[in-house]
Amino acid sequence: MCLMRKNNQMTSFLAHYRQGWRSNMRADVLSGLVVGLALIPEAIGFSIIAGVDPSVGLWASVAIAIVISFTGGRPAMVSAATASVAVLVGPLVREHGVDYLFAATILMGVFQIIAGILRLNLAMQFVSRSVITGFVNALAILIFMAQIPQLTNVTWHTYAMIAAGLAIIYLLPRLTTLVPSPLVAIGVLTAISITFHLPVHTVGQMGKLPEGLPSFGLPNVPLTFETLRIITPTALAMAAVGLLETLLTAQIVDDMTGTDSYKRIECRGQGIANIIAALFGGMGGCAMIGQSVINVTSGGRGRLSTLTAGVFLFILLAVLGPWVGQVPMPSLVAVMIMVSIGTFSWNSIPNLRRHPWQSSVVMVVTVVTVVATSDLSKGVIVGVLLSGIFFAHKVQRLFTITREESADGASATYRITGQIFFASVHRFLEQMDAGHETARAVTIDMSKAHLWDISSVEALDKVVGELAKGGAEVRVVGYNTASADIVDKFAAHDKTGFELGTVPH
Repeated sequence: MCLMRKNNQMTSFLAHYRQGWRSNMRADVLSGLVVGLALIPEAIGFSIIAGVDPSVGLWASVAIAIVISFTGGRPAMVSAATASVAVLVGPLVREHGVDYLFAATILMGVFQIIAGILRLNLAMQFVSRSVITGFVNALAILIFMAQIPQLTNVTWHTYAMIAAGLAIIYLLPRLTTLVPSPLVAIGVLTAISITFHLPVHTVGQMGKLPEGLPSFGLPNVPLTFETLRIITPTALAMAAVGLLETLLTAQIVDDMTGTDSYKRIECRGQGIANIIAALFGGMGGCAMIGQSVINVTSGGRGRLSTLTAGVFLFILLAVLGPWVGQVPMPSLVAVMIMVSIGTFSWNSIPNLRRHPWQSSVVMVVTVVTVVATSDLSKGVIVGVLLSGIFFAHKVQRLFTITREESADGASATYRITGQIFFASVHRFLEQMDAGHETARAVTIDMSKAHLWDISSVEALDKVVGELAKGGAEVRVVGYNTASADIVDKFAAHDKTGFELGTVPH
């Protein structure tokens, strides 16, 4: 049965894989062109954050985008060099040099491949919808905040071009959707800027664009355990943060496109892409929600869109570098503002009053943590922990205990209903109140209860012990199989009186 399920999954993946190349070719190519342009300032900025030459981030974006289009599990999702990974590598680069960054990126890829093999992507099941909404809203805010340096201490021409770019982006689709409106906005504003020599910032002013082609080779580091000791902590952090952001972004693209993705394959694909990026002198990366949103809203749906973005970026850097340097930053700022507006979940604001207060708190805390720290992983971790606390508090109250006594008071039956685990054992002990039981024969009916952990077994031990100490004869009956197994393994008292199955009422 397991083998049959795996074969069905592989057959389904192969069908989706083939469809991902040829089902949406024209729109994929056009959307990929927009993404390729939008990747340039981002990659340059992330390289600066990491403390490396802009070429390291740019060539990494080329390699990751191209490779992940073949190896990934989420069509239309764009991966490249990212800020979340860049912020982790600064200390390593400063203390040991850029070659150690390349070595750490290779090890990062190895860890991600292992994560895919071990199916660690299933950990996403513990991320609630409130956390995902908070992640999305926080990222939208961070994307907008990243544009602020381009909006301060600039001439009025910058604001006029941004306004014109937004007008094109939002109004052109009402006339035609043959060409993505962000691509038209970038082209029109670039032509205007070059023709009239407008005093606005350009891509070339963000950082030096690479000259020539990247070289292929292993990092120049000694192959020793000392090297492994130096790079392993950074590589683990890069792998974890990269996969976390990738899996969350994949879920968002799933929701936007109404399709499913193969997240286990995506984990392994990310690892392969990062290894190849490092071999070409690039830094580590992962999925980018901003560029993925640009891709999807521009019509991208398949693998060809991601491949086009990587190939077009390569052509821009290798052949059209001088022209790319003249692209005005206001045109790209307009695109990113559109992404910020489109990414934010505006329904989440009125939902703050309609949803349970616990869900609203989780969402808001996730947003605040991410924005305050500029670290997506910290926000998600805080959100998941808070969700777990609220869930445990809710579940620990979902059980009841009723006591039925015989007419003569000689016997009593406790009927337990609900979940008994570490968070609910205190209330379980309080409601049982075994120390004040007066009946001489006590039956504890567990047919509608479930024991989850050692804490629940120890609590039951304590109840049985107190009842026996008071002189009562105790029978515990009605266990389901899982509860019986954990009692049989860990209970300390005599279990000869225990019975499986439902007790007649």
